[in-house]
Amino acid sequence: MKFKKFLNSKAIFYHKISRFFMFAMYKKYEDYLPKVKNIQIIGTNGKGSTGRFLALLLLEQGYKVGHYTSPHIFEFNERFWLNGQIVSDEILENAHKNLEELFLEDLNKLSYFEYATFLSFFVFKDCDFIVLEAGVGGEYDATSVFKRDFCIFTNIGFDHQDLLGKNLIDIARTKLKAMSNEAFISFKQDQSVLDLAQKIAKIKNVNLHINFLDQNKNIYKVVQEYIQKNNLASFLQDNLFLALGAFLRICNKDEKALIYCIKHLLKLDLKGRCERIKDNLYIDVGHNEMAAKVLVEIFKEKKVHLVYNCFLDKDSYSILKVLKPIIKIVEIYHYESKERALAGDKLIENLEKLNIEYQNFSKIQKNNLYLVFGSFMLVEKFLRGYSER
Repeated sequence: MKFKKFLNSKAIFYHKISRFFMFAMYKKYEDYLPKVKNIQIIGTNGKGSTGRFLALLLLEQGYKVGHYTSPHIFEFNERFWLNGQIVSDEILENAHKNLEELFLEDLNKLSYFEYATFLSFFVFKDCDFIVLEAGVGGEYDATSVFKRDFCIFTNIGFDHQDLLGKNLIDIARTKLKAMSNEAFISFKQDQSVLDLAQKIAKIKNVNLHINFLDQNKNIYKVVQEYIQKNNLASFLQDNLFLALGAFLRICNKDEKALIYCIKHLLKLDLKGRCERIKDNLYIDVGHNEMAAKVLVEIFKEKKVHLVYNCFLDKDSYSILKVLKPIIKIVEIYHYESKERALAGDKLIENLEKLNIEYQNFSKIQKNNLYLVFGSFMLVEKFLRGYSER
């Protein structure tokens, strides 16, 4: 299929964000792109689950909804969720043909993520809403060039410092400057991030809503019941509250109607969010310090065998330092990574600095508790190998 051939010609990872190319391509073809109500999700962690919760809530109301997310675990198709289902190769191929006919020779100029982002508008061309997850960026992200009806900010923390900035304020500024006219933000942020968000909103004359929905006792109770009934990780409740707050504004629901929606909400269908796949085995696609802090809270009464590896450009020292209280031993998972170098000797050096015991991973043993953590790619490689075994 043509879309697969195109993807095979592109590198998934990139080391810098082009600030102007995506905007130039958008302006060139803007009038020919499908027009869909666009809800953008920006942040460091929680973008995928917040976006999927919102998509499920809108679907429940009878809307046609598309959810564009990244990266994927197994297949490219996972990035495109349409009305409750991951899209087929046929849908992607038709969308590719639409894009190819429009862009002609410009198509080959697009990066992997730029291509996937433009593709999403043809995949979801018949939808009432598209929930569009930003990549690593904010202001200059490929998803930010489109006209957005609503913008939602999840937790903002340290990640991709080489692209976004060396400190929290620089990172937050890069993300928050993407703010659309109607914006929503989780109050569970560093105060400096909230202060900056309000300052930027005032400068841009944005209607910024800070979400305090979890302080509503009636809604809090129903959300807790949903999380427990579906056996979801406790941290996902914060992302659900944020999605609910945005949904409240978008669909103009009152408390009674919102409680009804929560009670009838389908189970979150995203893999790898502290997912328990066996009695003694959890997988999590988190890959930064903020995600590590959440896991420490979840496993605070336990000691885990941490099945881990990371890319060389990640701050493995800071991540492992956070995780150390719950680590019994790190089991390094070795796999091939052609486009992006793994930490290698640097990881060993950091483990020894932190005085954390380590060994190479061999197999899951029934008497130990395992947590697989490090990146989407690590989880993919592990699950493929685990399935084969």
